[in-house]
Amino acid sequence: MQNTTDKTDKREDKPSKTQRKLAMHSLQKTGEQLVTLSDNQLAELDLPENLHEAILVARQITKFGARQRQMQFIGKLMRRIDILPIEEKLKALQRNSSHQIALTHLAERWREQLLSDNEALTEFTRQYSGAETTQIRTLVRNARKEINSNKASKNYRQLFHALLETIKNERNSRSKDISHPC
Repeated sequence: MQNTTDKTDKREDKPSKTQRKLAMHSLQKTGEQLVTLSDNQLAELDLPENLHEAILVARQITKFGARQRQMQFIGKLMRRIDILPIEEKLKALQRNSSHQIALTHLAERWREQLLSDNEALTEFTRQYSGAETTQIRTLVRNARKEINSNKASKNYRQLFHALLETIKNERNSRSKDISHPC
């Protein structure tokens, strides 16, 4: 009797083949996320050298089968390291990325509103007190001229960048005010 319970205990301690496969697929998906990162983002993760090199090789592979094998190799390498810090950093990078996308969309909406409505600049400067009103007014006027004359959209792009910087600066100053109430 004791022999069968010992075998049962040993089987319960060991993950099933399905559980092992799910874990490997999860590591492969994390590896796929690592492959899509920029060089700077990848350097921030402080990965082991062999994993870092495998990721760089995977970026260069274009053939589907070869890429799949390389991704499996990356997953195998990741089984040997603590994956939690990497996953946490990946989540932080994704949050920053989605925040950046939201700011970009906001700046694009403001640009379109400023170009179509003369009163929008007043509303923008009310919401963003640090805005350089004269510069933005000039960029709006010049962008409108460019649009009407079908010229290159230099001022259109500059307007976007000015709005984006104003929005970012305002958000940063607000977050500093909240964190330092003194």
